[in-house]
Order: sequence, then structure tokens, then C-alpha cells
Amino acid sequence: MENFAVTLLDDLHRYLVKRDAVDERLPECPDVEGKWPAIAEAYLPDGAREFSNYPVASLGWMMFIAMAVTKFWDQDWERYDKVEDLYLMLRDKRGFDNLDEYILDEVLDLHGDDAEQMQTLVGDTAERAKRALYRQDVEPGTVDAFKAYVACLQCMYQLGMAVQLKAMGYHMVKA
Repeated sequence: MENFAVTLLDDLHRYLVKRDAVDERLPECPDVEGKWPAIAEAYLPDGAREFSNYPVASLGWMMFIAMAVTKFWDQDWERYDKVEDLYLMLRDKRGFDNLDEYILDEVLDLHGDDAEQMQTLVGDTAERAKRALYRQDVEPGTVDAFKAYVACLQCMYQLGMAVQLKAMGYHMVKA
């Protein structure tokens, strides 16, 4: 699965570079990255349940979550770093089905065309991740299928962070 994760991250990163949504160099943000294990653990029951009927949403929501956490990092990390469960805090505002809308409206403050463009970017990225996951040809319900799904979520999280950092004006350049 490690090779799949590396290949997927590279593919999605190149795709987002072409869309001018991220920089050539992936950013590092240890505070946001450090939240991944707890967010993944909290998200997995909801995300896995929704995957069979709504795979693009299941994957895309993780990108939105990372964007929200990155925004929190920039706004008031002292406050948000102390939140026990950032995923539940986000989900419980409007429910799982409306997580994207809540993050776009209330956290990222994107509306109209800007919100639509971001929704499309995340949806297209999630669709691309879904296709890569399906090409893995792992049997549903197996340990390998679970590992591949988590690898997709982790890539989406990392890229959501990268998209939001660039959107906020942080640019990753070689030193």
C-alpha cells in the first residue's frame, strides 16, 4: 500500500499543480499534519459507511476537513489546537451530508463562484483518487481495501492542507 500512497500523492499533486491550486513543492505544516491520526480515527466510521454509495464525497470531505484545519491553524491555532475532536466539531455544525457546505461557507468564507470553483476542484480531485483506488483491484471489505482507502484519505488530507496554504498566500519554494 505504501507504493500506492506515494504514486497517488504524486499523481494528485501533479494534477493540482496543473490547476494552479498548489505549488510545485508540497508544504510542511507539522501542526496540521499532526492532527491527521485523530481526525482519521474520528472520520473513519462516517467516511467508510458513506463510501459505498458516495465515494467521491467520502474522499472529498477529507480534503475539506484539512482545508478547515489549515484555516484554523492560520486564524487561532492556540484555540483550535485544544479542541478535543476537530472532525466532530466540524461535522456536528450541519451534519456529515453538509460538511462541505459548512466548511466553504463558515470556515473558508467562500461564496458564489469562489465556493463553486473550490467545490469543483475538490470533487475532481476526489474523483481522480476514487479511480486510482478502484484500479487497485482489491477485494472490498478486506484489510487491503481498508488500507488503500485510508491511504486515499491521507493523500486528500495532505493535499487539502496544501491547497489551503496556497489559498492563504503561503508559497512553498526551494530554499
